[in-house]
Amino acid sequence: MWALIGGMVAVVLGIWGLIGWWGYFIKALMALVPILALIGGAVAIASGLSDIKDKIAEKKEKAKEPEKKEEEKKEEST
Repeated sequence: MWALIGGMVAVVLGIWGLIGWWGYFIKALMALVPILALIGGAVAIASGLSDIKDKIAEKKEKAKEPEKKEEEKKEEST
């Protein structure tokens, strides 16, 4: 019961504060968007580089598979 009342009070205060400080809220959003874009871009670049490294490693592994099979056949025949 107390959680419900506390939640209702928090919502009312939040709406009242948002209306009263709308200009500050917009300024905070304007400051936050470039920072989030910067962080999101850095994460995307790191993810892309990791993906490229994984693909290169996979190609190298596939290139080595025929060599390994030939070596195994040679070992089996001896």
